[in-house]
Formats: sequence, C-alpha cells, structure tokens
Amino acid sequence: MEMIDHYRTVYTGGTGEIIEKKSRFIADIEPVSTEEEALAFIEKKRKQYWDARHHCFAYIVGDNHAVMRCSDDGEPAQTAGRPMLDVLLKQELTNVCAVVTRYFGGTLLGTGGLVRAYSGAVAEGLKHTVLIEKKRARIMELTCDYNSLGKLQYLFAQMELSLLSSEYTDTVLLRVLVPAELSALFLSRVTEAVSGRFLPKAGEEVYYALAGKEVLLFEN
Repeated sequence: MEMIDHYRTVYTGGTGEIIEKKSRFIADIEPVSTEEEALAFIEKKRKQYWDARHHCFAYIVGDNHAVMRCSDDGEPAQTAGRPMLDVLLKQELTNVCAVVTRYFGGTLLGTGGLVRAYSGAVAEGLKHTVLIEKKRARIMELTCDYNSLGKLQYLFAQMELSLLSSEYTDTVLLRVLVPAELSALFLSRVTEAVSGRFLPKAGEEVYYALAGKEVLLFEN
C-alpha cells in the first residue's frame, strides 16, 4: 500500500480527568496501529476501572481515517462516543484510541451536559499526551571522497536535512534523511555540488517526526 505523505498521531499516551457535578470523567489516550490494539486497550481500561458505570470510547485507525468506531456504552445515544470522536477528528489525529471512564456522582447531567463532559474529558486527556506529525521521507545513502565531504555537509545544512550517520574508511558513507517533497531537489543539488561524480542511492522509505531537536524514525 502506498504511503501517505503525512499524518498527525499520538506519540506517547496520557490520562486526564475532569469532574462535572460530582461525576468523574477519566480520559485515557493511547497510540494504536490496528483495530485489534484499540480493542485491547479498551478492554484493559474496563478491567482497570472495573467498578465504574460507563467506559465510552472512540478510535481512529489507518490512512485517511479508514476505520472509525465509537460507543456510548449505556449513555444516551450520541452523548459520549460521537463527541469523543469529534474531538479526535478536529485534531486531525489517526492511529489513536480514547477511553473515557465515568464514575457517576448521583446527579444527571442531561444530554448537553454529557456531550460537554465527554468531549471535555478527551480534550483534557490530549493535554497530557505528546502529539506529533509523521512525514514521509527516504533514507538516502551517498558515498563520497574526503574532498567532497565539506560541500555535501554544507548542502545538507542549507536544505535543513538530518544526517543520520557517517562512516569513515577510505571513502565516506553518509546516510541522510530526505523528506518526500525534497527528493527531486536533493538529487539535483547533490549532482550540482559534486559535478555528478557521486550519486545518492535510495534506501528505506520511512516516516519521521521531530520531538524538539530529536529526529524520530518510524516504519509506519
């Protein structure tokens, strides 16, 4: 299957909680890559909060939101699962699962109150996660001589490319991360910089994301 250019997702999950009229709404957010992982996470939360009245959920998995599911788990229709899903969609997230556990506080909230509580709980949970944007790239390998090394390093810095590794023997092997949208420009700039003497070799296609100054690599 062809890789999409970019998508937003959760890097590390988290938990947030809000209280509405003495009812506790605990939101657990988790990154997932398959529907099976989402269902397993939901079951894990059911067991963790076994004494709670409701475990409502929403999850999105796959390219272009291929799989979307949600559940009100006994709450009035469209007051829990769908509002939770809408929060995830508004954030343009995929490969994510949200479970909101409710401990009933004795006071009915009404349909509007429930919608605000469940969507608010997910929004609070997301504040305790790390969100990233994964972008498509390719690892390019380039073998050059020592005389050309400085030119190439300068070029990579100009293009703001991440140099993943350098191996020094009688020649230098460079592995550089090239975003998909820069691949054609990268080839032409390298060819120009070293007068066509060293041509990059296309390596693995990956996704990458930035966490501060750290470059994170992913297979999907």
